[in-house]
Amino acid sequence: MSSETVQSTPLPPAAAQWLARARAEWQQRQFDAAERSIRQALALAPNDADALRMLGVMAQHRGDQATAANCFRRVLPVWPEDAELRVGLGIALHERGEIDEAMAQLQRACELAPASASAWFNFGEACWRQARTEDAIAALQRALELAPAHLPARLSLAKAQASLGRIDDAVAGFRAVLRVDPGNAEGWFGLSNLNTVRFDAADAANLRQAMTRGAQSPRDRELLGFSMAKALEDQGDYAQAFEMFRQANASRRQRVHWNATGERRRVEAIQRIFAHDMPAPPDPALGREAIFIVSVPRSGSTLVEQILASHAEVEGANEIKDLSQVIDAETRRRHSAFPLWTPHASATDWQRLGKEYLARTAPWRKAKPRFADKSLVTWYLVGAALAMLPAARVVVVRRDPVETCLACFRQLFTEQSGFTCDLDEMADYCIDFIRLTRFWLERYPDRVFDLEYETLVAEPEPTIRRLLDFCGLPFEPACLEFHKTSRTVLSTPSAAQVRQPLRRDTARSARYGDKLDRLRQRLRDAGIPAE
Repeated sequence: MSSETVQSTPLPPAAAQWLARARAEWQQRQFDAAERSIRQALALAPNDADALRMLGVMAQHRGDQATAANCFRRVLPVWPEDAELRVGLGIALHERGEIDEAMAQLQRACELAPASASAWFNFGEACWRQARTEDAIAALQRALELAPAHLPARLSLAKAQASLGRIDDAVAGFRAVLRVDPGNAEGWFGLSNLNTVRFDAADAANLRQAMTRGAQSPRDRELLGFSMAKALEDQGDYAQAFEMFRQANASRRQRVHWNATGERRRVEAIQRIFAHDMPAPPDPALGREAIFIVSVPRSGSTLVEQILASHAEVEGANEIKDLSQVIDAETRRRHSAFPLWTPHASATDWQRLGKEYLARTAPWRKAKPRFADKSLVTWYLVGAALAMLPAARVVVVRRDPVETCLACFRQLFTEQSGFTCDLDEMADYCIDFIRLTRFWLERYPDRVFDLEYETLVAEPEPTIRRLLDFCGLPFEPACLEFHKTSRTVLSTPSAAQVRQPLRRDTARSARYGDKLDRLRQRLRDAGIPAE
């Protein structure tokens, strides 16, 4: 794409015809044809601002945020006061991880168009994703003042309120959406995902009605399917609930990528390579600030983070991606897959990566000196993390494997968690996790801590004392009363649960009886006890 100055001037007739055609095709939802036409216009007038802007809109529609950001940046000097353009650029930059500039663009859009519900909504969404939850709530409430019928803003406000533990407000918000749109899949799923709302017979009937509506996207059908399964559980019909979970997960599995064999090979390669000693670190004290929490989803990692974040010295960072992004960038730089390049990394290389990670995560240490990073892919990267940050601590959180697999099967995750759609693949993932984390515990006994969820629930005080001692933290009573700690929890299923004292009645597998026999046998065959 040309880097020449972009202008908004009369187009040559042929280019103008292509641009007009693109607009008509776009309005008729002929998106591919519209993009072909706009590229024809740009071939004749490569620096036309209108055509570039439209290409950016089209790119953003199909998820190509890099092209969208490039187009919007190029035309911004032509329309610097255009709030809608800045919203599009802010969204693209946020999706690409360029957070500071994204937030600046979205905030500027609100300043330029203070009566734009769209600007306030998108700014609020971005604030919520960055755990700036009070700012998010204020922005989303402003959007709703301007446009009371803005259902996406009402849904996002409810999610933000849930993340701060304002569960009654969140329930009211989701219910308000359903009063306006009784078949709204996001509204139903938002309620079910709180894990505190008990669906009654009327809810179940309304859900059945919602599921009969035509023209639903696969994702909406899946959201309703998971919600219906929750309603069936609440009515005590576990056989039908299991079948509903199975159908919704089977639909998801058609759209997500997961290669269990490839993942097994990666785990074996990591274990083989990290069995050899890493270079001695130049600074053994590097990384003391970081506490990594690793687990399979739905195993108690958010609970452990909440306990640590209740300590005066620890900030909870939620599920940040900085560690994997640092490793991925180094993987691209070396033109070699991880972990194959790691034997060639010097002590200086590892130190460089560690300092890069600490620089990226510095915002989490503004208020407190240490922070907890609980990204759910870190269990693959423990060896790399400890090579980068030799003074860091790693907490492995594990739960009964049958309960873990069932909990994941019952939860609708993002499409990056494809292993949760099928109980066989979920078992494989759990088996790989147990094998590799056992290896880390044996390899780094002084830097990796084994925390069993069931032990934490049964013996909270001694377990929390051992956890704090391992992390080099003095005991604080607030860690025992973690449910009183006010902070943003971005994991919606856990947001309400960590605001409650520890419960011992979270096991569900017995209710599903022989539906889980195949899972239990698969785990036993791998040498993992499964009751």
